[in-house]
Amino acid sequence: MTNAVFPGSFDPPTYGHLNVIERASRLFDKIDVVVSENPGKNNLFTADERVEMLKKLVAQYKNVEVHKWDKLIVEYAKKSGAKVLIRGIRNVNDFSYEFDLSLMNHNLNSEIETLFMPTEARYVIVKSSSIKELAQFGGDIGGMVPPIVSEAVIKKYSGKALKA
Repeated sequence: MTNAVFPGSFDPPTYGHLNVIERASRLFDKIDVVVSENPGKNNLFTADERVEMLKKLVAQYKNVEVHKWDKLIVEYAKKSGAKVLIRGIRNVNDFSYEFDLSLMNHNLNSEIETLFMPTEARYVIVKSSSIKELAQFGGDIGGMVPPIVSEAVIKKYSGKALKA
């Protein structure tokens, strides 16, 4: 059985994330989507909120589970028996960052390999930070995130004053 881990902050989950999950679900027997719980990050959604959204969004994939984790991802992979970390990339900037991260993770656990999965071209500009900024100013994010995510993002920003 080949297990893989797809870690990320998923703040918020995007169509790009779902594209990688759907494609990876065809390549591996089991995919653990792992939501990072990092108190040092200023997330829009709590880890529990992100987990709940993702569980709804991936329910159609019988071999995909969603978990949260607050330690090193290589520790999660070891605990779960996974040998592969999946990292979605949109461009060379993502690749450069993810490549360095993969070397560090491999250094921490040489049994873990990283698979870089480029997103489909239509999702190249889909970036969580841009989605949040666009939504904060009332822009339409419907083409970048599923409806349940769009509604949750809009709800988070409704009634909040714009940051200077």
